[in-house]
This record gives sequence, C-alpha cells and structure tokens, in this order.
Amino acid sequence: MLSEFFQALSTGASIGNTVVAMLAEGTLVTLYMTLVSTIAAYLIGLPMGIALVVTADDGLRPNRIIYKCLDIVANIVRSIPFLILLILVIPVTRAIVGKSYGPTATIVPLVLAAGPFIARMVESSLLEVDRGVIEAAQSMGAGTGYIVAKVMLVEARSSLIVGATIVLGTILGYSAMAGTVGGGGLGDIAIRYGYHRYQQDIMWVTVILLVLLVQVMQWAGIRLSRKLDRRVRN
Repeated sequence: MLSEFFQALSTGASIGNTVVAMLAEGTLVTLYMTLVSTIAAYLIGLPMGIALVVTADDGLRPNRIIYKCLDIVANIVRSIPFLILLILVIPVTRAIVGKSYGPTATIVPLVLAAGPFIARMVESSLLEVDRGVIEAAQSMGAGTGYIVAKVMLVEARSSLIVGATIVLGTILGYSAMAGTVGGGGLGDIAIRYGYHRYQQDIMWVTVILLVLLVQVMQWAGIRLSRKLDRRVRN
C-alpha cells in the first residue's frame, strides 16, 4: 500500500512537471509570435503612418490620391475581425510559410492585422507634434525627410512608445485567438485543455499568464515613455 502511495505521488509530480513545461513552452511561443509580429508589422505600419501624415491635406507633401488609398486600406483591414482575417489569408500564409498552422504561420495574419492598426497609432502620435516646431524647421530650410526623422519622430517618441505598448498587448491578444485554429502558444493550450478537455485549472493559468505578460509589457512601455518624455522631470 505504501508503494502505491509513492507511485501515485511520483505520477502526480510527473504530470505536474509536464504541465509546467508545457506552459513554459507556450509562454515562449506566445512571446515569439508577439515580438516577431510586432517588429514585422512596424516595418509596414510605421512608413504607412508617416505617409498618412505627410500626404494629408495639411501635411508636408499633400497628395489626396495616396492619402485616400492608404486611408481606405487601413479602414478596411482594421474593420475585419482577426479570426475572419486569419481564415481569409490562409492561401497567403501557405504561399509564404508553406503551411497554415503553427506559430510561424500565425505571424503572417498577425502582421497583416497589426500593420494598419500601427499606422493609425503612428498617425495619431505624429499629429500631436506642435505645428510650431515643424514650421520652425521648415523656415530653416529643412527637407521633408529631415523634418520627419529629426523633428516629428523625435518629438513624438514618448507617444510612439505608448502606442507600441498598446500594439504589443493587442497582438498578444490576437495570438491567443489564433489558438482556435492551431496557432500555438498559450491560446492553443487554453483551447485544447480548457475548452475541449474541460480542464478549467489549466485554462485559468493560461489566462493569468496572458494577463501578467500584458501587465509587464505595459509597465515597461509606460516607464520608458516617461523617461523619454521631456515634459516629465526624472
């Protein structure tokens, strides 16, 4: 009887170690999808946001055609729910990655969904820059590229970092949604164990881990933003 007790104890410990390892791997996969997707999405969203500001009617280089095209694309993509977009772009995902499931495949729809969202965040941040500073740079003969890189982006850096923090949290939530179609990460664990196998304890742990990840990202982003904000005395 004593041997059965120790066997049960060792079995429970083995299962516990397996669950911890699975959650640790799921956390790393979620971070991988979130960080890589955010970096790739900024390669699309940052230039797009800058172009929206520059080509607006009151921008540095007004161009109604370019502005309207970018504006329509941003509005259309942002209005499509992520789960639907995830399914719509399956052919594109297969063409790029070679398959439509897994963490790397999930990065494709994450980037496509986040790009226009980032563009709007960047546009909003750049529009907060004092027009007087921009006009002063123009009066000194500064070109468009210089004003964007050395004036607008520098002046808006605090707001841009806050926006990046929001983007990270949003993409993290999207990556969890991708678990419904085998995207991997904590969302996939929550669906497989919490929903299909009715293991509510595992599902709650994944929810807590996701909340903690968002809180850490938000804390780091806000702290960095305040440090770089010239209006706040350190």
